[in-house]
Amino acid sequence: MTTEVPPGSADYPLGADIDRWSDVYFKRTKATVGRFGDARVTYAVFLRRPVVSAPRLAVDWLRRVAAERGCEIEIEITVPEGKWVGAGEPLLYVSGSFYHLVDLETILLMKLGPACVAAHGAFAMCADLPRVAFLAMDARHCAGTEMAELMAYACSVGSERARRKLGAVGFIGNATDATAHYFKQPRGYGTMPHALIGYAGSTVRAAEMLHETFPEIDLTVLVDYFGQEITDSLAVCRRYPLLAAAGRLSVRIDTPGARFVEGLDPAASYAVLERHVPQAIRGYRDETQLRHLIGSGVSAAALHHIRDALDEAGFDRVKIVASSGFNPAKCRIMAEAEAPIDVIGTGSFLPDRWSETYATADIIEYDGIPRVKVSREFLLRKT
Repeated sequence: MTTEVPPGSADYPLGADIDRWSDVYFKRTKATVGRFGDARVTYAVFLRRPVVSAPRLAVDWLRRVAAERGCEIEIEITVPEGKWVGAGEPLLYVSGSFYHLVDLETILLMKLGPACVAAHGAFAMCADLPRVAFLAMDARHCAGTEMAELMAYACSVGSERARRKLGAVGFIGNATDATAHYFKQPRGYGTMPHALIGYAGSTVRAAEMLHETFPEIDLTVLVDYFGQEITDSLAVCRRYPLLAAAGRLSVRIDTPGARFVEGLDPAASYAVLERHVPQAIRGYRDETQLRHLIGSGVSAAALHHIRDALDEAGFDRVKIVASSGFNPAKCRIMAEAEAPIDVIGTGSFLPDRWSETYATADIIEYDGIPRVKVSREFLLRKT
């Protein structure tokens, strides 16, 4: 009988659903062990790249399975949550009945590897921009609600590491109510999508509609819909001067890579950075780094340009929210360019290369006797 657990939950799967989602060769091994006799085994679980330890959801699931099956599963977390883990360094040792553990490997690895890599990505972003607040906007990029929960948890772990080690602001919240608790928030954060501006017919009218509907929240307005980031930013500020003066108004820049922010081109972008951070454009840059600095879309030059326009018009307390592809590499360049960003909305802590998320588990002991396949001796417990 299948235990009633929602498929979108981090606790899924349990009961008969484990059998449905486990690799068949593990199920056949379970049947073979059931026929020829059980053994007590110890698994070592590791990744092939450095990560930040984020094992909680995987471990919680293992404990639920143990309770459901009425068996003992001993779990040793070798690297505490939020700590750095080296490539090949075991994160977990899991011991117990071979019969009850063998069909759990597939699902355990699903829940562990991606979370650790995403936690590393979130930490890297916060570490490079410690004075910037981040919002996790990853849910739309996730393959279902179970992944969305896993990624929100991972992001919170990476963020907390940056707070603890570097005093970073980190991720202050996320975009959905379902996972806001990982960020110690009662609900998700949100502004407006481009669709609301299209519906309203103008950026200012969209701001009016949103503010009338939610007068109690601080107002954040997208300003790139019509390709008039400067014009529309100033128009919104002039419409709400009291909110602007009180620091309760933000403009969000999400300019697509197909065009430059209003008033910029490559030459003008170079000039902006030459005024503000000439050192940022002095050294060698590859094509991607150069695009982040002076290219189309939300570049460092674009953010300095918008900040200049707001300050010159007397709206120095209006905040800038940036989004659009802010992965760890882009955050690093923004830090070097001293980009004037108050908040970054991003889901780009999700792993870029999914192959890097593959966690691996190997049995290293059978009934107390150390034994592991050749080349994996580094996993054996140190005596």
